[in-house]
Amino acid sequence: MWSVCKKELRQFFSSLTGYIAIIVFLLVNGVMLFIFENNILDFGYATLDRFFQLAPWILLLLLLLIPAITMRSFAEEFKTGTFEILQTRPLSRWQIVFGKYFGSLLVVIIALLPTVIYYISVQQLSSGEGIDTGATMGSYIGLVFLASVFTAIGICSSSFTNNAVIAFIISLVACSLFYYGFSAISLMPTLSGGSDLK
Repeated sequence: MWSVCKKELRQFFSSLTGYIAIIVFLLVNGVMLFIFENNILDFGYATLDRFFQLAPWILLLLLLLIPAITMRSFAEEFKTGTFEILQTRPLSRWQIVFGKYFGSLLVVIIALLPTVIYYISVQQLSSGEGIDTGATMGSYIGLVFLASVFTAIGICSSSFTNNAVIAFIISLVACSLFYYGFSAISLMPTLSGGSDLK
């Protein structure tokens, strides 16, 4: 399993595309947090709420980071015919799937690790007691869980087809539906004022 995980990590970081994706993710986050309107410096108190509101959308839509990371996991193996070679290894199917999943998830966590700089900078800029460390750590844990769900959806989408672009689109649509779809359905007028009020 760990050999598949290391292979996924090497494959992502062997090209310049992996580094560029992570750098663009960090730059977009930094610009939206510290420069644009409603930045975290305008609040008047130390908080990273804006980051945790933006990060899921940046992970999913703006940078398309997670679908881009996971789109080649199985689709490329099917297309090049290396999946059959991978099956001849002394690994079960679950070990192959979990190896690819953990490899992709590690890339996402590596992309999230430098955002700790935002916590340190807001903590240093605060004049009072500083940022709420417990809420920030809880939000980071939630963000890692959300990223792990997006990664699982991306790996599953990649296993449906041998075309990486189709896997990318399926993953993007599915992640968007799971993240925003249920709250959008709950806002439908036909579902308001239901049996929960009685």
